[in-house]
Amino acid sequence: MQAQDWSAIESACLGGGLPPAAEEQIRLAGQSYHQAEAAEQHLRLAEELAPNHLAVMIGFYRYYFYKSRLEEALTVAQRCLAQAGRALGLDPDWQDVSPGDADFGRYEAVLPRFYLFTLKGCGYLNLRLGRLDQGRRAVQKLRELDPSDRLGGSVLDGVLQRMGRDDDDE
Repeated sequence: MQAQDWSAIESACLGGGLPPAAEEQIRLAGQSYHQAEAAEQHLRLAEELAPNHLAVMIGFYRYYFYKSRLEEALTVAQRCLAQAGRALGLDPDWQDVSPGDADFGRYEAVLPRFYLFTLKGCGYLNLRLGRLDQGRRAVQKLRELDPSDRLGGSVLDGVLQRMGRDDDDE
């Protein structure tokens, strides 16, 4: 992928390139958070104005996550992971991504960091949804891609290790 394309996607993670009208719809969605129908309508309008823009997808993710609509949040997180992976030139299957495939170790590298955060979110959501094997695989991949644990994959790993144990087992 050309550097300028990568840079544009990286900028989109931070809201860059978002048309002002779409940004306004995201703002209105936040203000309407307590009114589900209105908030979702604003997010849909933002998506119409800026299809596939990461800032809009992040808006949907946050909305679904904080409304405890975890299945929908996971769907959005998977879309974000796929889009970031394509921009980075990664294997479409996150399970086949290796540490050397992107600059995962440099915290300043926005897009690789976004990929890792999204993978962590997918792992967490799978765990919350009771899909322990899928969640465990995502956490293990996160730990492999982020061995210095800058994104805190060890916390989820610790939760996995404690699952099913009584407090007396320790």
